[in-house]
Amino acid sequence: MAITIGMGAYVYEYQGDWARLPQGTSFQNPSAVAVDSSDRVYVFQRRGPPVMVFAQDGSFLAAWPRRDGELEDAHHIYIGPDDGVYLADRDAHQVLKYSTEGELLLALGNRYQAAWQAPFNHPSDIAVAPSGDILVSDGYGNSCIHRFTAGGRYISSFGSPGSGPGQFRVPHSLRVAQDGRIFVCDRENNRVQVFDADGGFLDQWTDFKSPMGIHIDRDQTVYVTDQIPRLSILNLEGELLARGRTFENGHNVYSDSRGDLYAVDTANQRVQKFVKVENR
Repeated sequence: MAITIGMGAYVYEYQGDWARLPQGTSFQNPSAVAVDSSDRVYVFQRRGPPVMVFAQDGSFLAAWPRRDGELEDAHHIYIGPDDGVYLADRDAHQVLKYSTEGELLLALGNRYQAAWQAPFNHPSDIAVAPSGDILVSDGYGNSCIHRFTAGGRYISSFGSPGSGPGQFRVPHSLRVAQDGRIFVCDRENNRVQVFDADGGFLDQWTDFKSPMGIHIDRDQTVYVTDQIPRLSILNLEGELLARGRTFENGHNVYSDSRGDLYAVDTANQRVQKFVKVENR
């Protein structure tokens, strides 16, 4: 019998072993997953090939070679509007942008050089704003969000250590809505914080336990994974639309063009897929 999660307009069939890896291979500490405009699925992992690429049906397409001095500590992955593949190389203190074929296009941060409340100190996630600016949650060593131009020039930062409005304890994941609002998983403060396009505090959503991943789809629906483990689906004002289990921790979450969802289960080293029932 198929396992389903969610409710109302958001019901999904769980597919825990969706990805079809080449014979004799396995995922090696996958950390995050993302989907490009052609519904190719990219899995970012900490050992073995740093990025593995799959078709929407789970068939294997490609593996990026691991090069010395690149992509040593996978954290989160984000696909930009131009299909640029942004990767947070956490312990190298860098964010790197690649083409869909694995060609390095842009490097942000000084490799192996941590900075206090400046780019970067173990960065966690990346998002591109409607303006084209790149935002980075600088998440494990710092407690702030940095903004860069599309070409990689540093603009500004906001946030500081703490638990007050606009402060962070591990800003673990972030996304930007079409209206410019910035949504940040403030993991150790058990909340999602909402900011205006300039980084001014607007709101906080507190009904989470250590939220890890946030995603906003093309319809501006918000998906959040936390350590219950649980998937929460909300609108941009924080109204809860549906909830369900992610079956071990969903370290991040991402949608494809059909509305199906993907999450990396770091505990069992697999990529979970949640197929929207109305799209079957």
